[in-house]
This record gives sequence, structure tokens and C-alpha cells, in this order.
Amino acid sequence: MFLKLRDADDESLVEVLDLKQLLDPFVADVLVRLHAGEELQDLGLVRKDHLVFPSGEVLPRCWVQLSAND
Repeated sequence: MFLKLRDADDESLVEVLDLKQLLDPFVADVLVRLHAGEELQDLGLVRKDHLVFPSGEVLPRCWVQLSAND
């Protein structure tokens, strides 16, 4: 799945490599690969609260919220 970094100035996308991590509310970081240019970029961890959909919409709360008290 491709998402965008929330505060990025450009329109570059990141590819989430493990959807299970993305959907699990108890996991704060997801493994991604930046898509910029034609060469494969290095993998890295990004906090889910720094990601948005390409449209700019935030991720569903059930993906990022650790508990009902947060």
C-alpha cells in the first residue's frame, strides 16, 4: 500500500511493506520504502501518525490508536 508522509513538502510516496503492522493498533512504527526516483531506496521505520493517504486523509483511528483511553 502506498501512503504519503504527513509533513513532506513534495508528493513522494512511501510503500508500506507489511500491512499487518499498519493495521495493528499496538504497533507504532511500520516498515516502509521511500519511492523517489527510479532506484529502490533503503527500508526504514516510520511512525504511523506521520503517515496519511495520498489524498491527505489521515489514517483510521483504529489503525493508530493503542487503546480506548488514548
